[in-house]
Amino acid sequence: MTTVHNERTRPQSPSFDLTRKRVVVIGGKTGIGLGVAQAAHAAGASVTVASRRSASVAGHPELAPFEQIRLDISDEEAVRAAFDAIGTLDHLVVVAGPTDGSWGTFMDDDMRGVRSYIDSKFLGSWACARHASPRLPPNGSITFLTGGIAARPKVGMTSVTSAFAAVEALGRSLALELGPIRVNTIRPGFIDTDFWTFLSEADAAAVREKVRAGFPARRLGQPGDVGHAAVFLMTNPYVTGTVLDVTGGEHLVDWVF
Repeated sequence: MTTVHNERTRPQSPSFDLTRKRVVVIGGKTGIGLGVAQAAHAAGASVTVASRRSASVAGHPELAPFEQIRLDISDEEAVRAAFDAIGTLDHLVVVAGPTDGSWGTFMDDDMRGVRSYIDSKFLGSWACARHASPRLPPNGSITFLTGGIAARPKVGMTSVTSAFAAVEALGRSLALELGPIRVNTIRPGFIDTDFWTFLSEADAAAVREKVRAGFPARRLGQPGDVGHAAVFLMTNPYVTGTVLDVTGGEHLVDWVF
């Protein structure tokens, strides 16, 4: 009874403060990952960003506040070595996925593209959590990133849908496996990043206009929107095992990009 009483009467002061916390963002040098890194830094954290690409601060001054490491998450030995070098941390956010723009299709002549995508996105997320979790404190957290396609599949993207669904299931499982370390997933919708450069300039402009006109939020999603959600998940001590939509209401409307 004493424990219950203390928990009920203990002052609650929810905050987005990450002062003196160490945050590692895998895939944190561009796009959504950079938005997460910037949000964590603004909340007071010391931030390490990791990705396959090497970027000089002279050419990318936006990376100046962060420690940088190179990491291919599809290589588990490289993941192990990276976390050995990182040491203790408070929060892990895994944004990274395949960078070659190919995810394969269901009836491809072979399954190389599918295997590569699932190996990088799903097993890469698994490996990062596996090697980070022993270095996290009991009040630490892991946050994965998927996308709206996990809930609304599209033709030709079966491997992406499957990988995202697997990552979300991993997050729920690890919330049980690793508790009290908290594990959650962010499911963003349309976020205006360089990802959309695979479209022509005209097609990309048309997609952006559809989002502005059709989504309930009536604006484009920004990396900082996902960063704000990530900081919330890092700092709220009672949220675990959940998938947080950051979509501007995308799931409420029908649209095709």
